[in-house]
This record gives sequence, structure tokens and C-alpha cells, in this order.
Amino acid sequence: MSNPIAASAEALTPPLVIFGCGYVGLRLAQQARQSGQKVYALTRRREDFLAQHGIIPLIGDVLAPETLPPLPAGAQVLYAIGWDRSSGWTMRDVYLRGLAHVLERLPTPHRFVYISSTSVYGQCDGNWVDEDSPAEPTEEAGQLVREAEQLLHHHLPQAILLRSAGIYGPNRLLRRRDQLLRGEPIPGDPQRWLNLIHVDDLVTAIHLALRQAPPAALYNVVDDTPVTRGEFYTLLAELYGAPPPRFAELPEPRANHRRIRNTRLRHQLNWQPRYPSIREGLPAALAATDT
Repeated sequence: MSNPIAASAEALTPPLVIFGCGYVGLRLAQQARQSGQKVYALTRRREDFLAQHGIIPLIGDVLAPETLPPLPAGAQVLYAIGWDRSSGWTMRDVYLRGLAHVLERLPTPHRFVYISSTSVYGQCDGNWVDEDSPAEPTEEAGQLVREAEQLLHHHLPQAILLRSAGIYGPNRLLRRRDQLLRGEPIPGDPQRWLNLIHVDDLVTAIHLALRQAPPAALYNVVDDTPVTRGEFYTLLAELYGAPPPRFAELPEPRANHRRIRNTRLRHQLNWQPRYPSIREGLPAALAATDT
């Protein structure tokens, strides 16, 4: 028997269209479906997987614009396509060409939320950064992300930017486990600041932005407590029962060394992170990880 309440909610809520239904997008899609929202997702070859989760697959590729299908008008849109090093495409292809293809064909959305990155901040003095700080990245990846932001606002000025910190969560921490257990050195400066966000808190921020953020809003999505690389891996080693971490410092200057504030997101959208620091987030992520 159909659920009349869910059917009513689906009729009243704009559909959600996800570009990049991966680690973050799939979690948002599952929450939206639970609330009765109709969800579409662009995919090249995962239509069966998406359909099994109640998501309507749209078959196409952002880098092959002739394959893009008709897209629902008046939808909520999440754009969360990341760069896969094994794809054979460059970051510029994915972040700029792919985005341009979508923007050329997208009907006017109800809201458009773009997952950007705190890599657009180039500060390297260890001080605090917020949304009013200059976004002048010094590294190529950050420069490409910044170009993508500018391209988006040229074509769609009302788009909402979420500058995400480094995302962690279930099944995102296993690659360092064996290295820690063997006592191998971790590359990088242990005193460099890391800005992080648990995937569940990022999904909550996206949910709020899709429903409440004003046009052209910009938010940093980070937890409350920046940590050094040394603090992060020391806690991770403790949780894995590994020896204290060792580090192999790189000869490069300390780039992207800053602490990022989330004050605007907290105050404007009343966002409250479930995991305000890695002290809460790392144990929860490991407890939910498939081993």
C-alpha cells in the first residue's frame, strides 16, 4: 500500500538532482528518499545500483555533452563531482569543462549547491581564515577549484558554494591503518594544521543549504577544532592499537597551513556538527567501517 504522506511530500518538494552520487552524494540521496523526495542522479554506468536505492538514474557523462539527458526543471541540484586520478581525464577537464557542459544544459534550478574546497585558501601562516578571507590559492589544485567557482558564478550567480574541508568517515581511513601498524613514517609536516569534516556533518550542511541558504551564499564546512597532522595520526594510531606515528617531513615549504572557521554556517543556517572534532568523529568513523 502506498504511503499518502510520503506521496504528498514528494509532490510538494522540488526533486533533487545529484551530479556526483558518490561518497557524499549517495548519503544525501538516501536521506532525501527517506523523507519522500524524488531523487535523480547522473551516472555513466551505475544505473542498476542507483535504482536499487530508489534513485532515478540519468544516463550521461559531463565530459560528453551530447550524452547529457533532459534534466528536470525547478529542481534542487547538488554538484559534487570530484576528480578520479584513474579516469584518464585532467582536473581541468573534470572541474571546468564538465561543469561548463552541465551549466549550458541545466534548466533554471530551484537551488544549486556546489561542493567546493577549502583548498581555495592559500594562506600559509597558520592563522584563522573565514569566508571573507582572500581566496588566492598557490597550488594548482586549489587554483582549478577557484576557477570552477568563478565559472559557476558567471553562469549561475545565485549558486550556493560549500567549501568543504577534508572529508573523513566510514571506509575512508583504512588506507593508513597498515602503514601505522607497521610503524612506517607518514609523509608530511606533523605541525601543519588540518581542517576536517565528518561526512555526516557535511551531508547535514548540504541538506540545510538546499532548503535555507539565500542565493549566492558561501559557507565553509569544517568542524570546530582544527588539529595538526601529528594530533590526527596520533589519535588514529591509538584507535588502531598501533605504535605512535613517525613522520617523514617533505622539503617543500609549508603550504595551505591555516585554521578555518565555520562561524557563518553555524549562525546563518543553525548548523550543529554532530562531530565537532576528531575526538568524537574518528571513533565513530572506525566503528562504522567495514573491515
